[in-house]
Order: sequence, then structure tokens, then C-alpha cells
Amino acid sequence: MSQQSAASKPSLSGVRIKARKGAVKAQAKHEPTVFRDQLYKHLETVPEGDFDSFATQLAQAGAQLEFLKYADGLFEIILVGGLLQPGGSYVDDGAPVSPFTIFNAKEPVQVDEMKKYIEVLNKLIRRYKYLQKPLEEISLPTLLQYINRWSPAQRDKLSIAVGLLISQGLASASCLSSLSKDHLVKNDVSINVLTLIFRAYLVDQSMEHLSATLKRGGIKDLLQFFPPNRREGKILDEHFRKENLPQVADWWSKKQYAGIKAELVKELTDMCERDETMDQIITAIKARQEETPLPETELVGCIWQGLMASVDWSTRPDQIEGLALREVGKYAPVLEPFCNGAKTEVSLINVVQVYCYEDTRIIKAFPQILKVLYNKDCISDQAIIYWHQKGSKPQGRQHFLKSTDALVKYLQEQETDSEEEE
Repeated sequence: MSQQSAASKPSLSGVRIKARKGAVKAQAKHEPTVFRDQLYKHLETVPEGDFDSFATQLAQAGAQLEFLKYADGLFEIILVGGLLQPGGSYVDDGAPVSPFTIFNAKEPVQVDEMKKYIEVLNKLIRRYKYLQKPLEEISLPTLLQYINRWSPAQRDKLSIAVGLLISQGLASASCLSSLSKDHLVKNDVSINVLTLIFRAYLVDQSMEHLSATLKRGGIKDLLQFFPPNRREGKILDEHFRKENLPQVADWWSKKQYAGIKAELVKELTDMCERDETMDQIITAIKARQEETPLPETELVGCIWQGLMASVDWSTRPDQIEGLALREVGKYAPVLEPFCNGAKTEVSLINVVQVYCYEDTRIIKAFPQILKVLYNKDCISDQAIIYWHQKGSKPQGRQHFLKSTDALVKYLQEQETDSEEEE
């Protein structure tokens, strides 16, 4: 038995045992300082401001260093100038600031200056495409949640850099969710950072482009970036207008109107189906206007949609136009109190035009519908004439203008006779 124990055990020679992924990952956490020092050696040889050479050196470093394993550290070095500890403070080992970091940008920071740094990152990510995922899913969300730790100037630089990264498609807007954390929201840090991000983004992109990016990134409510006691649409509107970003304020208002309008249309449809009186419907609209006001040009469109949605159009084709005229006449008293001014009246005509264009069953009834609305004091002769001359919508324009020629000619003659009598 003792001889068996003393015998040498068999072993595998010349075979490399592959470590498990979890073990490699755990070990990597203790080696980022070595990675940093090796990366610095590549960057220290480049003169300050030579962005092309920085891009070249980073590309060469990627062929020698393990960028994927140390992606978090790589972006910490490039974006904030050094490695971070958990909690957002720098690793305190006496290492200097990175030779290349966006924090080296000249102050006060300008978007054009920051674009030079982002172009280096752009080239790096195009070369090593696997870096984009850790940038947008780990590095940016982590850095943004620590953004209050840096000086105002550094905060501005990182904010502008994030705006440019997102606008150029190098990162998703989902990283902005980190700014909704309580410790950032309470002192206006979040909304001020978000404002800078939007300003940088809108230098080269439209508000429509930003809107689509926010939607894809799951950023639905901008109010979450304001302190809890200031989460009001009015405050949001005032903030972005004061910051000279009226397009953001307008987009937000339009977005809110969409929800309010949908609710109003549904409420009106339900009230009509319950056969509530015209006075009850008018009172309900006025009450809603006091609570969540809409511009009158938007309001008349909602009223029309809500009223017409309640109509049962299942009748014989040869009777459909007569049904449309009866229903418009029936509900015109609801529209009349809210048709104040030529702009609102023209808006109503355009709503009717588009409605008739989309529902071809009543397209021929359009001139007669205008007559009913005119006789019920919902629209004036001046509004009809203006609409005919230069205020119509493009949908079916030629058809509708031609079909209303006789009505417009009649109104113009009436207007001329009135002037002569005076």
C-alpha cells in the first residue's frame, strides 16, 4: 500500500488547461492598473492636440492589449482620465491623468472642440466594433451616475461628449436612465446635464431625430429628471425655453397634447353614445379645458373626431351623405362655442377636409358639410374663402377646392353685395 502511494501519479504534459470564464473575469478585476500603465505607454508618445496620432496609437494598442477584457477601464481612461473605484472615486495609486481624455479639452468647452475627441473614439469603435456594447451598456450608465463627483467644467465636458456619442449612433439613449437616480435629481444635476446633452445632440441633428432616439432608448418622461417637487409641464417648458432649446419644449408640449387629445376624443365618444345632452357635452369640454388646456386649433379637431366617432355609419351607400349632414347639423351646437376666430375656423375646415379625404364614403358631401357649419355659425365666410385661396391641406386639395368653387363664389358675391349696400 505504501509502495503504491510512493509511486508517481500520472500527469498531462504539454496540455494547456483553459481557465473558466468566471475565473478569468474575476482575475481581470485585479489587473486594470497594469492595463492602464501599458496603455499610457502608447499614448505618452503623442504630442498634445495630435488627434490623428492618438487614434493611431489606440488602434495599435488594441492589437497588443486586451481591450474587450478591460473595456470598462479603457473608457474610464478615455472619458474621465483614469481608473475609478466602486463609488466613483479615482484609484489612488499615484498614477497621472491619462495623456488622452476628454477632460483635457480646452475650457470653456465647445462642441467643436469636443468633436475632435469623439472622432478618435469613433475611429476606435469602428476598428474594434465589440467595444460599442460595453460603452453604451456599462461604461456610460456607470459614469453618468457618478457625474456629480466631478467639477462643473468636467461635468460639462462629459455631458457634451455623451450628447455627441448618442447623436453619432455610438451609444444608445438608454444610458440616460442613470440620471434619474435620486442623488442626481434632487439638486438639479440631472436636468442640467441632460440639457447639455440635448444641446450637443441638436448641433447636428433635428428634434425629430432626437425624439426617435429617446424613444428607442426607452426615455419616455423628461419630468423624471426634475426634482420631485418641480415635476410639472410648465416648469419643464420654462426650463428649456430659458436654456434656448425651444424645440425641446415644443416637442414635449406636442407629446403631452397627444395624450390629452386621445382622452378627450374618447370621453366625447362615450358621452355621445350615452345620449347625453349638448349642454352636458359642452360643460364637460370646458371643464377639461380648465384642467388641461389645449390650443383652440387643436381642441376643435378633437371635438370633431370625438363626435364623429360616435356615429353609426352602417347604412346604405346612397344614404350615407344624408346621414353625414344630419349628424353634423346635430352636433354643430357643440362645436360653435369653441370656434373663436378665423384661425380656429380654418383649422376646423382642414379637420373636416382630412376626415372626408380619409373616409371616401362622404367625400362628395364636403361642400354640403361646410354649408351646414356655416349656417350653424361654426365657420365664417371669410374663413371659407381664406381656406379656399391658401389655407387648405394637401390631402385631396384639388378635388376639395374644385368641389367648393360654387360655394366660395356665392360667398364672395354676398360679401361684395354687402359692401355695396354699405
